[in-house]
Amino acid sequence: MKKDIKIPEVKDVHVAVVQEEHLEYKTQDWNAYIINNSDKDLDTVLIVTKGYNDKKITPVMRHTIAKLPARSYAKIEYLQEQVLELNNEFKITFFEGNQMFDKTYLFRKNTINVKALQTVPLMQLRGVLVK
Repeated sequence: MKKDIKIPEVKDVHVAVVQEEHLEYKTQDWNAYIINNSDKDLDTVLIVTKGYNDKKITPVMRHTIAKLPARSYAKIEYLQEQVLELNNEFKITFFEGNQMFDKTYLFRKNTINVKALQTVPLMQLRGVLVK
């Protein structure tokens, strides 16, 4: 039965962690985003996140986005500085038409930092990207 379920490869959907200025508090905050760089809308986007290492694990966070239009992005969550020292995992499931897609994106510990910033598609910002 399980062998009959086919989940195709995810393309053009990414997770980025971007450092942005918080205007009210005048701080540089790290925020995670999902990017839909495809030509198709994504429906019922389910995101499960957690941070972990050998000794610590954060509470699991769950997020839902009803619809993520083609060539757009949406904020997932704010990441505290202490969480950047952990592996940060984003499990994303969504529908494109009637087809379900699923992918796990992993930012390894300490890879989210200023030295790793690169241009993020669609956002006109710099961040750390996992494809």
